[in-house]
Amino acid sequence: MDILKVVLASFGSLAALFILSKIIGNKQISELNMFDYINGITIGSIAAEMATTLDGGFILPLIAMIIYALATFALSVITNKSIKLRRLFSGRAIVLYDKGEIFCKNLKVAKLDVNEFLSQCRVMGYFSLSQIETAVLEANGKISILPKSKNRPCTPGDLALAVPKDRPEVNVILQGKVLERNLGYTGNDKNWLEKQLNKQKKSLKDVFLGVCTSDNQLEIYKISDKKPLNDIFL
Repeated sequence: MDILKVVLASFGSLAALFILSKIIGNKQISELNMFDYINGITIGSIAAEMATTLDGGFILPLIAMIIYALATFALSVITNKSIKLRRLFSGRAIVLYDKGEIFCKNLKVAKLDVNEFLSQCRVMGYFSLSQIETAVLEANGKISILPKSKNRPCTPGDLALAVPKDRPEVNVILQGKVLERNLGYTGNDKNWLEKQLNKQKKSLKDVFLGVCTSDNQLEIYKISDKKPLNDIFL
């Protein structure tokens, strides 16, 4: 009986977490500030307690989860309307390095020492501060780096080259099945798809993944059960 209660409570807590996550939004996953991080841990802890409770008292944990989720949602709305409150709850960007100068006071505010800062720079591929114009600690805790003009990657614009416009590739075939809605999004139909398959002498059932490229061509990826003979990463 206790096992059944735990199973039902677990499904209930999962459903509650899913609904509350939708209310809070994707920011809870992608860009956590300190308040979001604490709220996420707290809601998860309450959900775990709700799932394992055996006395049937799941209403109180559920109410607590709802309150935390609504507080996060309300704070998100408020901070979107007020810059001062946004800086208070979400934090602000801190300049750590600019034009050859390291700002020690800002490093202290960011709770970083010079070695940690240099380590983060190396992780992003900058092994010398002479390659960096400006380094900023963002509100989400990540360091953004603006490289010096001579150290940044060359782009077609630098070379005055005209390049075709890129568009996201769209999956139109998955595991041998046509994704009709995606196919329609590309402006093509099944006749176009059949012509593309015939041109490449492929059968629909042999295609694991088929994508419509930015130049309106079908790119095919096959699946294979073969194992590579050598491990190229050793």
